[in-house]
Amino acid sequence: MSWEVVIGLEIHVQLNTVSKLFSGSKLSTGAEPNTQASLVDLGMPGTLPVVNKEAVRKAALFGLAINADICRHSVFERKNYFYPDLPKGYQTTQLAEPIVGAGEVEIQLENGEKKTVRIHHAHLEEDAGKSLHEDFHGMTGIDLNRAGTPLIEVVTEPDMSNAEEAVAFARKLHAIVTSIGICDGDMSQGNMRFDVNVSIRKPGGPLGTRTETKNLNSFRFMERAIKLEVERQIDVLEDGGEIVQETRLYNGDTHTARSMRSKEDANDYRYFPCPDLLPVAITDEDLEALKAAMPELPNARKARFMDDYQLSEYDADLLSGSIATATFFEGAAKAGGDAKLAANWVMGDLAARLNAEDKDISDSPVSAEQLGQLIARLKDGTISSKIAKQVFEACWAGEGDPDTIIEAKGLKQMSDSGELEKIVDDIIANNAPQVEDYRNSDDAKKKKKIGFFVGQAMKATQGKANPQQLNQLLREKLQ
Repeated sequence: MSWEVVIGLEIHVQLNTVSKLFSGSKLSTGAEPNTQASLVDLGMPGTLPVVNKEAVRKAALFGLAINADICRHSVFERKNYFYPDLPKGYQTTQLAEPIVGAGEVEIQLENGEKKTVRIHHAHLEEDAGKSLHEDFHGMTGIDLNRAGTPLIEVVTEPDMSNAEEAVAFARKLHAIVTSIGICDGDMSQGNMRFDVNVSIRKPGGPLGTRTETKNLNSFRFMERAIKLEVERQIDVLEDGGEIVQETRLYNGDTHTARSMRSKEDANDYRYFPCPDLLPVAITDEDLEALKAAMPELPNARKARFMDDYQLSEYDADLLSGSIATATFFEGAAKAGGDAKLAANWVMGDLAARLNAEDKDISDSPVSAEQLGQLIARLKDGTISSKIAKQVFEACWAGEGDPDTIIEAKGLKQMSDSGELEKIVDDIIANNAPQVEDYRNSDDAKKKKKIGFFVGQAMKATQGKANPQQLNQLLREKLQ
């Protein structure tokens, strides 16, 4: 039986303000537990929250970046529920009048197809604390440093139909929030978290019962969790069962998921307007100032890469998606003087090593300037492509910059025509049968057979022979 998959996302984006959403408590990663939570964050009697203006500004900036309606009058409400790391017993959030209304984000799929994902809204809210389950001898510890941290929750329409589209959207949203500077995008620290709503239905039928898998903090885990949940729902329905509306958790280490609790609806939270906070008003002047300060967005950066560096749409899309990758690429291209070579190295050897060691490009042992220097040495003929990979590995290992490594290891390409000519003459003299075979072959076979002589020369020069000079000399001598 064929099934249609329907996916919607809810994304929590932690805003990189200096202080929390409703208090002056500092935001700092790695602080000792319960040292960054004030009486306001804990909701103690007699305290009053004050809205962080910078958080409002960043939320509105996000709305402009996705061509959304910016609500000139937004209201905070209390969402009531009990949880151990929510000391107030309610979360201050937005429901009826969120700061960001309907918008849209365009994504590009691997096959080149483009698709628009609609944004239902994005609202401001505070984060809860964190439960710690290790080193407490069977008990749970509570760290309230995160309580009151400013978030925007981005809610999409159910416009995605498979895991690939959901991941493409997640990557694009990550690129947007990091490009406009409202979030560092560090998913390993929970600074961007994805809740995935999945349902299946018969083609063209009514929407099925959805489940929500919470707190996915990597694109890989999101893709795996969606595929796993789709398979589970299909198995349940095809066995005659029913899907239960519930919240689920995914374990990336074991690739398993489990039910966490039955899914609540809005009326279960008993929302009501927060009596301690006035509505937030945004003026035309505020919006004009935000528009004037808008940084370069991913789509604009992609177009610029295609125009300025003559990159293909595919290459430009890959390199412009992440602000860190884009900055690295431009630094390498500028230092090396060749944008296409820089693109190939960033997407090729560098990306492969980063993936193999699970590193982000911002943590690359090879800097953009070092990669640019390596590219410059390739361009001026100092080293060959084969030697360049050896230099890259040494640079990755921390042995110095490319020029230092080339000099210390004696890796300069052999370009002395007299020395190369002597080596070629020796190879031809010592391989008479192969020379005769080459000369008796047609042009098509000669192109293949010349590889033997190139290999012998590279062996004799330890890979340092200039390939262009070497090929030209061999063709001349073998005629």
